[in-house]
Amino acid sequence: MLALLAGLVAGCAPASDGGTTLTRSALVEPGPAPLAAASAAAPVTVPLPSTTLAPTPAPRPPSTTAAPPPAPTTAAPVTASVAPLVTAPAPPPPPPAPRSVHEQAWTPFASIEGVVLHHPSARVEAVGFHESNHDGARDLEPLSTAANPIVLESRERGTGARTAADVVSDPEAEIRAPVTGRVLRAGTYVLYCDHADDYAVIEPDARPGWEVKVLHIDGVTVAAGDRVLAGETVLARRPTQLPFDSQVDDHTASPAWPHVHLEVVDPSIPDRPSSGGGC
Repeated sequence: MLALLAGLVAGCAPASDGGTTLTRSALVEPGPAPLAAASAAAPVTVPLPSTTLAPTPAPRPPSTTAAPPPAPTTAAPVTASVAPLVTAPAPPPPPPAPRSVHEQAWTPFASIEGVVLHHPSARVEAVGFHESNHDGARDLEPLSTAANPIVLESRERGTGARTAADVVSDPEAEIRAPVTGRVLRAGTYVLYCDHADDYAVIEPDARPGWEVKVLHIDGVTVAAGDRVLAGETVLARRPTQLPFDSQVDDHTASPAWPHVHLEVVDPSIPDRPSSGGGC
């Protein structure tokens, strides 16, 4: 604006004739504005230097070649000092139970309807009552003088639990008659179809017609028709030592003594046939 006013003043300068003369410069448009005014009127754009970014490298594909396995390491051998195993000696077996021997002079041990049975030996360990395999065998009543009487487990024979008795006797003691009477038969038979054994059958004076059977005796010394007295007459030299275990052995000392089998039979009672058959 100041430049414009200055121009107008210059154009209106007084003429020499006293009038006002418009000079050419007054009709010409003013020139460009001063630099300060131009700077204020137009924005200045300053170009930024271009920045070139480095390209991002593409990811490397995974390697298909397996890495070599690590070299094996060899551990140093370990030597352990092991003490030798010492096995303690087995304890000695317990001593066998002492044998309880009843020293008695062929005293009575059982009875049935007037028939009294005596111990067949002077040295007896026990009397084991059990089931007879004969249906006519009678149940025996133990007496107070019986040597260690016991009743054995059932043998499933269908007879009374005390219809027979196994008298465990000294293997070297003689066997005497358990009852007074007459010998009906005596001799040797085959036990269980395999073992030789001696026997004697006595008809007791107290019950004629009945039979007192004596089995498992060795070296029988009487014959049919002989008279015998209870506790006096020798029937055999010793009891038979059977080659197998018997039920009564579970209740005696070890090694087991032999036993003499006794039973009182009423032959009028029929006996059922044995399922095992004869020999």
